[in-house]
Amino acid sequence: MTTPLVVSELSKSFTMHLQGGIRLSVVKNASFAVRAGECAVLGGPSGAGKSSILKMAYGNYAADSGQIIVQHGHELIDLVTADPRTIIAIRNSTIGYVSQFLRVVPRVSAVDIVAEPAIAEGLAPDAAREKASTMLARLNLPERLWQLPPATFSGGEQQRVNIARGFITSHPILLLDEPTASLDRANREVVVEMIGEKKQAGTALLGIFHDQEVRDMVADDIIDVTGFAPARAA
Repeated sequence: MTTPLVVSELSKSFTMHLQGGIRLSVVKNASFAVRAGECAVLGGPSGAGKSSILKMAYGNYAADSGQIIVQHGHELIDLVTADPRTIIAIRNSTIGYVSQFLRVVPRVSAVDIVAEPAIAEGLAPDAAREKASTMLARLNLPERLWQLPPATFSGGEQQRVNIARGFITSHPILLLDEPTASLDRANREVVVEMIGEKKQAGTALLGIFHDQEVRDMVADDIIDVTGFAPARAA
């Protein structure tokens, strides 16, 4: 079994500019690996650093130190030291991401938003839109909404667009930040099925799930991030 994502001695702090430049350490020496075909879940209370770790794994946050080694094609790339062009290339073909919130260009239809990552991956536009339509139908988004921009959609509808966009590609690594938070039970079950299919296809998944029931159904490994908490002064 391959290991496409390896995190070693990863640390992150933030500078509080409105508080005299105080540096707040949030993650210290995080180390773990995510294997192909498995879903690893970041566990721990709110504020423990789960989202920071996930954002570093996508290149949204810069790490202070450590390594995030990604299998990108036939190369091993360290995201901590990778340049922006390399990070964009990795996002296009290696790492997918489902965030808590949908951030898209206004006036772009839901089906085109979902299709865009598949087109970036190399799928023809018509085939990508057909695949996007299939994903939206599976997630029970009404067809009358597919050609509309999702800015006016409900939170649950926007999240289904977000999930379809993240799951449409065949990226070998998929990051999930609370993908079921705004969903009803029926659509949570669909997402659990989709996660299972990704695992069967050999995708390595790293996620945050506050829903205990969903976490229990999808997790192969739970990484307790409290073990990466910085020491606090007494």
